[in-house]
This record gives sequence, C-alpha cells and structure tokens, in this order.
Amino acid sequence: MMDGQTAQSMRDKGVAYRINWGAPLPMLKEKAREIGEDYELAIALWKDDVRECKILAVFVMPADRMLPEVTDIWMEQTREWEIAEIASSCLYWRLPFAAEKAYQWIASDNEMYQMCGFSVLSRLFMNGQEPNTRGINEYIDQMTAAMQGGTLRVRKAAMASAIRFSELGLVYRRMAENALKSIGIELF
Repeated sequence: MMDGQTAQSMRDKGVAYRINWGAPLPMLKEKAREIGEDYELAIALWKDDVRECKILAVFVMPADRMLPEVTDIWMEQTREWEIAEIASSCLYWRLPFAAEKAYQWIASDNEMYQMCGFSVLSRLFMNGQEPNTRGINEYIDQMTAAMQGGTLRVRKAAMASAIRFSELGLVYRRMAENALKSIGIELF
C-alpha cells in the first residue's frame, strides 16, 4: 500500500506523522470494509502514531460504541488536519452525542476543534437534524465569529455549515443570510 511520493509530498508540506506510508484513502477504506467495525482494534490502531493506523481506526470504530471520553482523547491526540477532517466526516457526526460535542468544539479556542465542530454540524444539518432554539443561537454566534476571525480552514468549515444550515428550510436560510449579511458576507 505504500506510496513513497505521497508520503514525501506530505512531509514536504509539514505533515509530521511518526510514520506515514502514503497509502491512498480508497485503499484504506477498502481495507476497513474487509475488517468491519471493531472497537478493540480501533482503540489499538489509534494508539500508534502512524497515519494509516489512525485513519483505519476512524474507519473501523463503531459509532454506537465510542464513548465521549474516548472522543475527547482522540481529539486531544489529533495533531494533523487530515485526521481531523476524516474523523469529522466519517465518524464523529455519527456519534449519538455528536451535536453536543460539535457545540463544545465550535466554542473552543482551538482551531482544529472548531473545524471539526463545524464539519460535524454540517453533516448533521445535511442529514436533516435541526437544532433547538438554544442550538440555533449558539451556532449563529459561533459561525459568525469564525467567519470573522478563524483560519481559512475554520472559515471554510463554518461557511459549509452555514450552507447546510440554510438548506434545512426557508426560516433557517433567512437566519443564515441575515447573520452573514450582518458581517458583510453574502450566503449566495
């Protein structure tokens, strides 16, 4: 599975795994399908600071068995944006407590947490999960703050979530448009 050129390119760009074989994601996804969901294996794979092990851990972790404490540990140990993006889009949004974690993360001062939080909310909104009134207010406040001051990754994740939020219905669209307009950004 090793792809030396990919691994070298990642190192050249400052991606610093202890070991990086450069294996392509489609191959890792196929291997995860062969393995199937396996909690103990996911925990063991995560402990290794090897790119492919962390990615496989995300792919084989059963969402219904992952505990909030384990999620916290994984987030604390995530140092690379690639892993954060994969975990958010493939695992974290499927957790039974996904919304709760996402709101905690978007309120964090850690930009990787913020990006993960907005990515999780984007997936939840995309799947029709509507926030309650408190959630709407928290989301709008954090999304507009991120759009005004976060890194490009955070702003992109916040904007993607705003688009998904607006797709929940006309009322949500108007809320997103008004919030963004208040900071000088057009949604569409």
